[in-house]
Amino acid sequence: MLAENSLKIDVAEVLRSRMPRLSRLIPKSLVRWLERVICQDDMNRLLEENHGLTGAEFCRGVLGSLGISVDIKHAERLPAREDRRVIFVSNHPLGGLDGMALIDLIQQHYGGQVWFIVNDLLMAVKPLNDVFLPINKHGAQSRRAAGAIEEALAGNNPVIIFPAGLCSRMRRTSYMGKHGTEVADLQWHKMFVNKSIQHHRDIIPLHFSGQNSPHFYKVARARKLLRVPFNLEMIYLPQEVFKARGSKFTVTIGARLPWNSVAGGKDAQGSANSIRSMAYLLGQDSVEAPVPNNP
Repeated sequence: MLAENSLKIDVAEVLRSRMPRLSRLIPKSLVRWLERVICQDDMNRLLEENHGLTGAEFCRGVLGSLGISVDIKHAERLPAREDRRVIFVSNHPLGGLDGMALIDLIQQHYGGQVWFIVNDLLMAVKPLNDVFLPINKHGAQSRRAAGAIEEALAGNNPVIIFPAGLCSRMRRTSYMGKHGTEVADLQWHKMFVNKSIQHHRDIIPLHFSGQNSPHFYKVARARKLLRVPFNLEMIYLPQEVFKARGSKFTVTIGARLPWNSVAGGKDAQGSANSIRSMAYLLGQDSVEAPVPNNP
């Protein structure tokens, strides 16, 4: 909800520009509610503090403003600085800060350009436009977006992906007759597996610790039960950013998976499922995880 040509968030202005006729019918109380829900004032202060920064520097600035720190486990597994043609894949627990932390981590390690494949809606975050590669599944821009992704994957800079797309959700579990809940990613999409093979890029699985507040998952659960098609819970993600002030997260680096050891094609989804499991084993500090050979 960034206002046009500005780093200032203005819900009312966005509604006026996107829905010029209908915006006049929206009650001011609803607009004020939206401003509070997305933490408009806090977000604008955060943007002002980091005005002029872009890319990894912007991420670093935001993390610093919020007092966020990240501990790296098994940093020795990171490829050498000159070994840049890899794909980093990670679980997606937070919906914002985790992406910024990974951009900061990978850029600090390698220097230079880092790419992050994201939903095209995130291109509204202007300071990260030189890092983000948007996936646009609809409209005339989809071919251009796909071309930019292919060009980046064919190039020599590291690429980061959240294969789940959406951030983690709470789900029910059942094991040996015992029922419970866990916060975890939805299914990982197989695209990264086939692109790894196509472009001869090895895969580095990562695990990012942490989770959002219970309120976020309750809203997500209620929305699903009511069969609301719009991801209503996403508007609460800015609140989750500020609730995480002063937090310390852990990124665990996994063992490198050579591109020619991973099964693609009709077996690509099985490989994606296996690598997802590896990422969560890393969260339990598993020392090594097997390479998914024809899962």
